[in-house]
Amino acid sequence: MAKVSVGLRGWRFDEEEIFTDDEELKPLDEIPEEPRERLVRLVSLVEEPCDVCYLEHGEDEVHRCNQAEIVYGEPKGEVLLCPEHEPELIYWFREEGGSEHAGSREFGDRFHEWVAAGNGAPEGYGSVEHVDEDPDGLPDLPDQQDIQERVEQDFDGDRIDILELAGKDGDEEEKLSEDDFEDVDLSTDYPSNR
Repeated sequence: MAKVSVGLRGWRFDEEEIFTDDEELKPLDEIPEEPRERLVRLVSLVEEPCDVCYLEHGEDEVHRCNQAEIVYGEPKGEVLLCPEHEPELIYWFREEGGSEHAGSREFGDRFHEWVAAGNGAPEGYGSVEHVDEDPDGLPDLPDQQDIQERVEQDFDGDRIDILELAGKDGDEEEKLSEDDFEDVDLSTDYPSNR
């Protein structure tokens, strides 16, 4: 079974799990859960900037950032990189304890913290050698709207009205009191979504 990257290098998929014999992307409900989650996440990542470039230049100068070509980590805890900054992640992973976070959603946050603290790979530190056998031979990744339409089209379950379940009328506006938040810990730091 051949392994392929789609959209960005790094995340590898078993070709038979995601493509038909005609090299078309399978319907989402025919793709196993883990690769499906990665494919759906890739849709929102393929045009994002490199994380290291973004940390260097910031929101105001995002136009100076290289577009990401590589993804490492788990969905929603991933690191996006351009080829120039891939050695930073490889060095952090191999030499600075980054491997301790492999497989966790904290992976991206820990790497970003390391870079933001001014760390980087030593001059001339090597990268991973990638082999692009047929980069143009893979079908394009569907856009977010196409995936949303597929999900809605394949949806067989009942839709649930949360307000109805809670005994509330959707037009009704309820005032909340401090007692409603008695058990909520507002001091907790929650990870941010991209």
